[in-house]
Amino acid sequence: MERWEFLKPDGLRFVWDDDLFPPGLDTFLIASMPELKSNMRVCDLGSGTGLLSVILFQRQPDIYITGIEIQPEAVKLANQCAEENKLRNRFYTICADLRNLNLNNLNNISPFDLVITNPPYYPAAGRASPENIKKKIARTEYGCNLLDLVKTAAKILRTGGKFCLVHKPERLTDLLYYLRANNLEPKRLRFVNQKPDAAPSLILLEARRGGKPGLSVEKPLILYHSDGSYTPELNQIYFRD
Repeated sequence: MERWEFLKPDGLRFVWDDDLFPPGLDTFLIASMPELKSNMRVCDLGSGTGLLSVILFQRQPDIYITGIEIQPEAVKLANQCAEENKLRNRFYTICADLRNLNLNNLNNISPFDLVITNPPYYPAAGRASPENIKKKIARTEYGCNLLDLVKTAAKILRTGGKFCLVHKPERLTDLLYYLRANNLEPKRLRFVNQKPDAAPSLILLEARRGGKPGLSVEKPLILYHSDGSYTPELNQIYFRD
């Protein structure tokens, strides 16, 4: 079933479908990571129905975003979302497999200033996969793995361009290795903790194509106070302030 929601009162609308991956916290978190500048050219890899792109537009309307998504049903909804929000001249989603991306489809768009993604975290094998193949693609590395994402980001970024993603802490070693091996230097790392005394549950990372060595580890992003209430930063991320 198709569902439409507002990011905030009088804000932009996003769409999702029960048969596809539902909206989640991780998408809002990674959208808070990059510094967005006017006229920035952005690529959302594995963009789904366009939630991450819509959040970025809510933060900075004067940017251009190209979504790359393998599932036709999600692409259709993402482009409907662009129409609904009157962003058709700034936001377009292409149906393509990022592992075999035809750069001719990106003429006059790439190279990008920013590539951003909320990727699947888990290997396709070794973890129970959903019966629904659409959700399997979104939740596991069935359609692409971490190295595929890194290689594609490196291919379509300009020199000095940035790559931002959210992932699990247990994949940090793999991620750092893949990034440096593909000329994407890790520059900013932020751990995400559910509560002040909890171990990190997610990582937010920014790398720069052709950047010099030097990683800044930022203060953790705490989502909830000890009593379970939202922290001010999480309220801001959700456009609740």
